[in-house]
Amino acid sequence: MAKEKPTNPEKEAKKLAKAEKKAKRSETDGVHKPKSVKKDKKEKKTAAAASDREVTTMLLNTLVETKPGSVAIKEEDGDVKVKVKLEPLLGALVPFANPLADEKAGKKVLKSVKKATKNKSLKRGVKEVVKSLRKSSTAAATAGDGEPPAIVILAADISPMDVISHIPVLCEDHGVPYIYVTSRVELGAAASTNRPTSVVMITQEAVGKKKGGGEAGDEDFKEVYRDLVKVVSKASKDVRI
Repeated sequence: MAKEKPTNPEKEAKKLAKAEKKAKRSETDGVHKPKSVKKDKKEKKTAAAASDREVTTMLLNTLVETKPGSVAIKEEDGDVKVKVKLEPLLGALVPFANPLADEKAGKKVLKSVKKATKNKSLKRGVKEVVKSLRKSSTAAATAGDGEPPAIVILAADISPMDVISHIPVLCEDHGVPYIYVTSRVELGAAASTNRPTSVVMITQEAVGKKKGGGEAGDEDFKEVYRDLVKVVSKASKDVRI
């Protein structure tokens, strides 16, 4: 009769612990889960993803309705960030901001600033604009073709207001028309600078270019300049007292 091998309690305990650990791993990681359970889990994930997309789409649509011009940007890591178009705070405008461009006229003015930047017909900042105004003739309010030699665009949300308060007087003394826009940030962006800009001057002729240079973009810019003169003239007629 064969003798039974003596059991080692320590080995038996190790086996039991290993079996329990394997059972727990099966429960948490789904190692031995049936296919039906895996399928249900996959379907739940798909449904959750679809629900998230619907909610995101609804929020983006609401944002576009309430903040026109806002856009959703998908980044490389898959995250979606929303760039909200901020409207200027009209309550922060200086009290003497007349004539003030409305939304439609403001877009035309800023577009003209962008064109002037490309045509090298733009002067930025208080110091440069004041210097140009003082150099201009007080006798000749307009250029030879009946249009002003320059137009000044000021930001109405500047603080302190003393920074630009003297410029309108200089403009009037030298026969240079001017107009206010609501945002110094937008004015700076249109002038191709990352910093907010309080004032710019658009000149009829490109800076440093001889008259009658005959470059290809001259005619296009002249048309833009004429349109800007009309916008400023119209705004000046509607000035508030």
